[in-house]
Amino acid sequence: QVQLVESGGGLVQAGGSLRLSCVVSGRTISTGAMGWFRQAPGKDREFVAASIWSGSTTDYADSVKGRFTVSRDNTKNTVYLQMNSLEPEDTAVYYCAATAYGATRRLNLYDYWGQGTQVTVSS
Repeated sequence: QVQLVESGGGLVQAGGSLRLSCVVSGRTISTGAMGWFRQAPGKDREFVAASIWSGSTTDYADSVKGRFTVSRDNTKNTVYLQMNSLEPEDTAVYYCAATAYGATRRLNLYDYWGQGTQVTVSS
């Protein structure tokens, strides 16, 4: 059984940082892509960032580019999302997801999802 478990969310003030972790079991993260998505109340789930194949290639949404960094530790089967310069607009539930495809931004291409972790950024 493939499982993805996110952690690291919390409450921070604007300008602060958080580091999210996604531990994957039952599946290697070294193939396909590992993506991060987020969903704010009343809004659709949106793409945030992704780490492709072994991790040498990354992709970021324009809204987080330059502030967020996705990385991975393949030996631990863990993907990270380092979030710096957080803004209130970043407040959302953040989800980790896995896909066998190299594509990164389409929700329907992701086969497995974590339970989500809440990130709240205060003004």
